[in-house]
Amino acid sequence: MAVKNWSRWASLDFWLTLVGSLALIALAFWGASKFIAPAPPGRIVMTVGQEGGAYEGLAKDLQLLLAQSSVKLELRTTRGAREDLDLLNDPNSGVTLAVVQGGVATEADGNDLMSLASLYREPVWVFHRQGLKLDRLSGLKGRSLSIGPQGSGVRTLSVQLLKANGVDEGNTHLADLPSEEAAQQLIDRKLDAIMVVGAPESNLIHKLMKQSGVRLMDFAQAEAYSRQFPFLARMVLPMGSFDLIRNIPDHDVTLVAPTANLVVRDDIHPALIDLLMEVATDISSDASMLHREGEFPSPKGVDIPLSDDAARYMKNGPSFLHKYLPFWIAVWADRLLVLLIPVVAVLVPVVRLAPAAYAWRVKSRIYRWYGKLKQLEFDLDLEGSQLDKTEAMKRLDDIERGVSHIRTPLAFSENLYNLRAHIELVRHRLSKLA
Repeated sequence: MAVKNWSRWASLDFWLTLVGSLALIALAFWGASKFIAPAPPGRIVMTVGQEGGAYEGLAKDLQLLLAQSSVKLELRTTRGAREDLDLLNDPNSGVTLAVVQGGVATEADGNDLMSLASLYREPVWVFHRQGLKLDRLSGLKGRSLSIGPQGSGVRTLSVQLLKANGVDEGNTHLADLPSEEAAQQLIDRKLDAIMVVGAPESNLIHKLMKQSGVRLMDFAQAEAYSRQFPFLARMVLPMGSFDLIRNIPDHDVTLVAPTANLVVRDDIHPALIDLLMEVATDISSDASMLHREGEFPSPKGVDIPLSDDAARYMKNGPSFLHKYLPFWIAVWADRLLVLLIPVVAVLVPVVRLAPAAYAWRVKSRIYRWYGKLKQLEFDLDLEGSQLDKTEAMKRLDDIERGVSHIRTPLAFSENLYNLRAHIELVRHRLSKLA
């Protein structure tokens, strides 16, 4: 039995069939691997603008949540929004994402970048010293005004809005002070007004809203701004929003507001988009002074075209695997599924056809001798007594010797013994004829 089993496993037919099947499966693995993206990086870099700026706190919240999924977020300070976008557009900078204020990006920035979502509204706050009666930006002409440092998002937006109102450096003193310093100079009455862009929850906005001698401008033309500048939305800051007891503000204030947008390079790993959307939802989905719960993250208000993956996430939520599995397990499960689908498509027919191919190869050697035996029997039927008996017997002996050298697995022995029995039948006919 051991010899027969060894003969079966040593059979050339068996090994050819096995190696051929494995080669097809390996080819399927290789082909599938071409469609599998590499694993996402465990470290990404984010710009946060100037140190102590509005986006630093948001970036640190993102950093903490990403760390829970074993993704390290490295924060890099810059001179402002324009440098953020320049670094994002530079493939050699290593920067992957940034929070960009609405109205700052240009059309060219959309070539290599994409938005994931708007995270919250950050109004344009125009604070001025008490005594000035302002409800339009044109009233700032000829005043002393700070609009933020060069390269900052607030300065870029302020210049656009002031220009639309005929206010520029030629007719107005436009200082480039950081927000904290500008606020202090306003309190000290060294400036007539300052323009700030930021969320109402920021400490600076709270400080100025409650500061005596400082007033917040009500945008009387807010609706016109929202139509002329698509990235701006008209909104109302309700009376008493900052302090119900002291009733601050003491009336509803109309403001205009861009959104803070999460922007990434378009070559970011798709798995990181789902992760970033998950942590962005955790951070921005709660209600705030200016929006209701679940209003953000939102696909609205972005300057740079929205990512298809991010749009899908906001519409349908996380994928099944990312919903129920930790991030890295879900990533590897996703990659394994991509690998297995084409492999299974090849494996199923290979498993079904390999035994048939093996059987055909084994039986084909038996059938070859069957063919010779059938030809001899045909000649016997055709020529009868005229057949050369000696030559016919020699042909039959050659067939028998050939058959005796066939190596056949145990499962196919029946076919071999049937052939031998048929050889004996033909031999018996030849002997009777002789």
